[in-house]
Amino acid sequence: MKGAYRGPVIDPHHHLWDLSLRRHPWLMRGQPGGEEPGNVASLQRDYGVAEYLADAARQNIVATVHVEAGWSDDFPLEETHWLDGIDKRSGVARRYVARVPLDRPDAGRLLEVEAANPNVVGVRDIVSWHPDPSKSFAARDGRMSDRRWRAGLAEASRLGLSFDLMLFPRQMGEAVRLVADFPQTRFVLNHCGSPIDRSEEGMALWRKGLRELARAENVSVKVSDLVAYDHDWTLSSLRPVIEFCIECFGPSRSMFASDFPVAAAHATFDEVYGVFRTVAAPLSSEEQRALFFSTANEAYRLAIADTTTAEDGEHA
Repeated sequence: MKGAYRGPVIDPHHHLWDLSLRRHPWLMRGQPGGEEPGNVASLQRDYGVAEYLADAARQNIVATVHVEAGWSDDFPLEETHWLDGIDKRSGVARRYVARVPLDRPDAGRLLEVEAANPNVVGVRDIVSWHPDPSKSFAARDGRMSDRRWRAGLAEASRLGLSFDLMLFPRQMGEAVRLVADFPQTRFVLNHCGSPIDRSEEGMALWRKGLRELARAENVSVKVSDLVAYDHDWTLSSLRPVIEFCIECFGPSRSMFASDFPVAAAHATFDEVYGVFRTVAAPLSSEEQRALFFSTANEAYRLAIADTTTAEDGEHA
């Protein structure tokens, strides 16, 4: 037993929004399109730097990565401009994963503009499609195989941007082909691959797909927002999912993330990171540092010096 991690933490996945801007249709209409299937009533509130800092106050967060939050496609590039205006002294939103629909006719131009901003290190275009429309985030299936969409991804890769991959387990076979066809692109799988079907068959499908994706060295995983797919969660129910992700990808390609405020519908920030610290406690100091800090620091080009040592009291 190594003890619970007490070193610096990078949160590589959260969102901010100001509803007065009226730029998040999924929040205004209560329709899917963000990251929480179904009812979004609990998310229909402003969530800015102050709210994030209040939630994260006890977790030693030194920097964060803002992931696109479903900003309206009618106003491309605006979210990045809005984020540039945020006070960065707290470390919140030091880097961005921007939204660019890769099959847009003007995707190349948008990607060029985003990539020119040093804070933008990646893009996300959610491909999560489900036969049940109430659970689906993408308008259609098969986007990862679409020629135009792939052309957009190729341009993002050429510009040095990583790709945050949000999908459902049923799509992992298609994703395996995608990451093999783009070996120079860094993919970051969101939310453990979204194990939405908690039945025995559903979890078996998830485990098979996750293991196959993990064989590709250009794929990392964010261990995040498992409570979205396990509303009545316990430590015992989340532990095997977290441990399987780490087993498949290893700590050097795994990172813990909050997905706040989305995850706040089912857990507090302290509960989320309390689970992470408990599950990771048996690991070595170096492995824990990777999960909480180093993997995200490298993946999102934060370039934050980690001066923590065992003598600094890294573990309780």
